[in-house]
Amino acid sequence: MKLLKLVPDNTNIHFLRWRLPFYVVSVLLILASWGLVLTNGLNLGVDFVGGQMIRVTFVGEQAVPVAKMRSEISALGYGDPIIQGYGGSNEAAIRVKLPEGADEKPDLANTMTAKIVATLKAAHPNIRIDGIDSVSGKVSSELFSKGLMALSFAMLAISVYIWIRFEWQFGVGALFALFHDVSLTLGFFAITHMEFDLNIVAAILTIIGYSLNDTIVVYDRIRENLKKYRKMPLPELLDLSVNETLARTVMTSLTLLIALIPLLIFGPASLFGLAAAITLGIFIGTYSSIYMAAPILIWLGVKSDSFVPTETAADKQDRLAREASMP
Repeated sequence: MKLLKLVPDNTNIHFLRWRLPFYVVSVLLILASWGLVLTNGLNLGVDFVGGQMIRVTFVGEQAVPVAKMRSEISALGYGDPIIQGYGGSNEAAIRVKLPEGADEKPDLANTMTAKIVATLKAAHPNIRIDGIDSVSGKVSSELFSKGLMALSFAMLAISVYIWIRFEWQFGVGALFALFHDVSLTLGFFAITHMEFDLNIVAAILTIIGYSLNDTIVVYDRIRENLKKYRKMPLPELLDLSVNETLARTVMTSLTLLIALIPLLIFGPASLFGLAAAITLGIFIGTYSSIYMAAPILIWLGVKSDSFVPTETAADKQDRLAREASMP
């Protein structure tokens, strides 16, 4: 039985032919993304701006009426709540952002919670309030800044590793590709104004891991080919390396999309942002590995002899001795 091949063995796509236009477009997208983040801002969730969490149980019910509760709470004017299940199928946690000025006037948060609880009890007589927790806005903002710092340090540490594993040009290329992926993801959330919470931070970490894995696979093949084809022009060698890893890239991306698309369409609303971010990240991560991480090596001065070992004086003496002893 013949195996199915999504990418033929003799594939020879000239990716590097369009490297300059794609780079210009990518740089413009990065600038536009950060412009949107700075002007529109991110729709930060309860995790980052503070809020109230109300844990409830629907006694005698099989499931939580999520859609009905969301519309009831939204009608109070405190924004769309985040409703997630926990424990049993009839238990849920409701998270609502703190109203403006709640840090200076704690009574505003208490008033909001009282209205939400009263509304839920009036609409659902069988509801039981299991607990009410508060998240300080000051603590949440600190969590946001620490999270961004952690992402930045993670990207930097990864680049240092690639620098040591390959050469410094490869580390710079990987860092730029990761910066491209994170920037476009943040721009997506800035323009759509979807809620940005800890789930999205987890999604960005996933995108960084996926993009980095794809980039290292391409870089490893480039290094092998640099040792094998020392006289091949670098653009042709990069095209060869990308084409040789294309089957693996396509298979990995399709496998992830098969799992993500049903979650995106049929999954719960609380996971929509996570699934959307990772789905977007698969496309931009694959794109950056091909059109960001590979072409930048040309402009950073990688040569066809970059991985040819330098002959030391001792090596030269050994080589000359072997040549002299040959008949």
